[in-house]
Amino acid sequence: MCYTFPVSPTIAQRELRNDNARVIDRVVAGESFVVTRNGVPVAELRPLAATARSVVPTSALAAFVTSGPPVDAERFRADLDALIDQGL
Repeated sequence: MCYTFPVSPTIAQRELRNDNARVIDRVVAGESFVVTRNGVPVAELRPLAATARSVVPTSALAAFVTSGPPVDAERFRADLDALIDQGL
């Protein structure tokens, strides 16, 4: 059985330096490159895998809060007081 893997196009270090904005735009669009120095491959430039969002937009938080059940503040505080050791 023979496996073939897609080969990323190569880009010279000099071209990456001179046209970095264009190259990064292509990476953002999903392309990968093998970076060469003096014709020798030295690095791979590729898009990062999608990561979990670390910041939630205010609009998303507001939508979440308004779609949930109403919270009785006094009952919520009483529940917390019952669960948390008040001697701490």
